[in-house]
Amino acid sequence: MDLRLLSSVGGFFALRTGRPEAAVPLARVYGEEAGAPDSLAFRVDKVTARLGAPEARIGVSVAQLGLAARLWSVSLGAAALYGRALDLDPARLCWDPDGTSPDDLWLDEVRTLPLDALAGSVVDGHLAPLGAALRRRHRIAGPLLWGNAGSALAGAVRELHTWALREGRPEVAGRALDLGLVLFRRPELSGTGTLDVGAVPPRFRRRSCCLYYRCPGGGLCGDCCFDRPPR
Repeated sequence: MDLRLLSSVGGFFALRTGRPEAAVPLARVYGEEAGAPDSLAFRVDKVTARLGAPEARIGVSVAQLGLAARLWSVSLGAAALYGRALDLDPARLCWDPDGTSPDDLWLDEVRTLPLDALAGSVVDGHLAPLGAALRRRHRIAGPLLWGNAGSALAGAVRELHTWALREGRPEVAGRALDLGLVLFRRPELSGTGTLDVGAVPPRFRRRSCCLYYRCPGGGLCGDCCFDRPPR
C-alpha cells in the first residue's frame, strides 16, 4: 500500500510512518484520566484559543471533528484505493496533540485488514473511545460528537470522489460512494444526517451543529442543520 498516493488526495489523507518524540499512541490518549499529562485537554485548549471560542465545548467539538476527519480520510482513502482496510490499531497509530495535518498522525508500520474491518476499526477502535474520553472531561452532547463523525465521513467521501474523478479513477470514486453508504448504516452514524450520493459532488446534510458559528467571525458549515446562524 503506497501511502504517497494516499497523501496525494489531500492533506487530510496524509499518513506518515514512524513515531516522532511528541507523538503518543492513541490508545494511551483515550485511556488518559483528566489531569496532567492530558493530551486531549492540551488539544482542546489549543483549538479553543485559536478560535477565540467563548466556551470550551466549542473547542471540544472542533478538535474532535478535526481528528475524526483525519481518521476517516486515511481509512476510507486506503480502502477505496486498494480494496483493503488499513490496520489503525490505536496502540500503533500515534498522534501529536500539538501537530496539524499531515504531522499529527503517524503509523509505526503499514498493515492491512479485510475490507469488512473498516467500520469497526474506526468507529469502535477510535471514535467511540475518543468521544468517551472527551465526555469524561467536558459537558458535551454525545449526538453532537457523532454528528461530527458523520460530517467528517461525508467530507472524506466527497473529497475522495472529487479527486478520483479528476484523476480518471472512476472505480475509486464508485468505491468511495459505496463504502460511505455502508458506513452510514452503522447505528452510531445512521441518524447523523443524509448522504446524497446522486449529487456530484456528494452532498450531506447533518442533523446537529458543531457550534462553530458561535466563534468570533464563525459561520455555518456547508452541511449544517441550520439555514442561518441561531441568535
